[in-house]
Amino acid sequence: MMKQIDIYCKNNQLSKSYPAGMTLEEIAQDLGIELENRILGALVNNKLKELSYMVYKNKTIEFIDLSHPDGRRMYIRSLMFILYAAVREVMPGVTLKISHGISNGYYAELHGLESEVTDSDVFAILEEMNSIIGHDYPFEKKGYPTPELVGLLKQQGLSGKAHLFEQQGSLYSFAYFMNGLANFFYGHLVPSTGYITRFGIEKYYDGILIRVPHPQDVTTLMEALPQDKLFDVFQEHKDWAEILKVSTIADLNDIVMAGKGGDVIKISEALHEKKIAEIANQISSQRDEVRLVLISGPSSSGKTTFTKRLGVQLVVNGLWPHMISVDDYFVNREHTPKDERGEYDFESLYAIDIDFLNQQILELFEGKEVEIPRFSFQSGERFFEGRKLKLAKGDILLIEGIHCLNPALLPLVDKRQSFRIFLSALTQISIDEQNYISTSDNRLIRRMIRDSKYRGYPARETIRRWPMVRRGEEKNIFPFQENADIMFNSATLYELAVLKKHAEPILLGVTENQEEYSETTRLLKFLCYFKQLDESEIPPTSILREFLGGSSFVY
Repeated sequence: MMKQIDIYCKNNQLSKSYPAGMTLEEIAQDLGIELENRILGALVNNKLKELSYMVYKNKTIEFIDLSHPDGRRMYIRSLMFILYAAVREVMPGVTLKISHGISNGYYAELHGLESEVTDSDVFAILEEMNSIIGHDYPFEKKGYPTPELVGLLKQQGLSGKAHLFEQQGSLYSFAYFMNGLANFFYGHLVPSTGYITRFGIEKYYDGILIRVPHPQDVTTLMEALPQDKLFDVFQEHKDWAEILKVSTIADLNDIVMAGKGGDVIKISEALHEKKIAEIANQISSQRDEVRLVLISGPSSSGKTTFTKRLGVQLVVNGLWPHMISVDDYFVNREHTPKDERGEYDFESLYAIDIDFLNQQILELFEGKEVEIPRFSFQSGERFFEGRKLKLAKGDILLIEGIHCLNPALLPLVDKRQSFRIFLSALTQISIDEQNYISTSDNRLIRRMIRDSKYRGYPARETIRRWPMVRRGEEKNIFPFQENADIMFNSATLYELAVLKKHAEPILLGVTENQEEYSETTRLLKFLCYFKQLDESEIPPTSILREFLGGSSFVY
């Protein structure tokens, strides 16, 4: 008699028995599951699986579509495979390199193309992508002895991907196949190419921009925004990666395994220091006009440590900095605005006492002495503890906060008196040729470690709150980043190899019965590709010390 298993479906809250070995796709069809968009995969005991996954034990299942973050990742990965196949067909000998997310899409370069990318090139790639989608080729996951798969990937010109497989030391490895082509993507794919119905590609600088559906309205594509300054920062750090000859995880792993990780740390930190010194020089050259430096950036971008390091460099240039945090100007808790869910919206501009902040800055500029407030997040109230400030000749204010580039924060301050800086953590290396590393993941890992070490929050809580943080960033921070006079990338080439040791234990604290388990397993899988790097050579002034501990700065 065939073994029976019990399935509980969260979508319709029904339980039903099935023969062992049924696929998720068969179960969805039998239960008549209909979502707003086409089903792409499922969370099985809070762990992402493809629709071809066969179920052999009792499970709790939730089917997902493009509106779910995991479904969105499946869709984008599958789109990237189609793009890879199209470029390979239309431009033999050209390698597709997917670099990073930008302008509400993803930037890719065509390495080996003997001329600039043209509109005709883009049209040819698009036509081939539509042909592949029209054929509805299945994405098939297959396991091979690792040496055999490595050889296959090398034949296709995917040497970086092949080398990463070699470094893992596994007897068997898995890859996806589509119409005879092999590739590997960090995470699951949708069942077939026909599932990819909405996308766009267009010429963008020296490469192409891949456009994807909007997360809140999947029937439309996200608007491609001009982000010239952000693109320049990516290109600058691409140059830094080339200096160190580290563009992928496999490159970094080679250096770590060769015992030369300390060299990468030293050079990365020196490049940071050089850039901060250049910014300080630029500010100092405008000392007759600039009286205020505004420093903004998303969560865990390292704003506090950057501000302190910039202050040191300004002193070298003969300016005396005074640091103020916008967080100390929060309104009292009862006056904090609430979001659409009725929760306090601490990311809102109007959680800040704008009038009082402007008043104090103007008084400082007039030569008056003011008492700078503090804010207690425990009591939710502003208080004063005798911290007096009066600006003398050669003094300069450094103000740090997420809203600092929003013109509505300081409407009474003359813009000509301000120098604006935007920070992010733009990951400079990729997993391999077609697998970029999300900047958001880099910051989430930083924040998890800091929350665990200094605030007592488990990884589950940080992961649970992260979507709300991201929504706040998209609304309140990123729309103003191009207002910056200069951008600074706080990420380092080496950091994820160091953060791995600190992140893995707290991620392992999330259990299978918790909804955050899916995100936890995704991050653990990602971190497993890195060879661990010892942190002892990271200097005490490093931005990374803000998250790891051991900083020589007082926070």
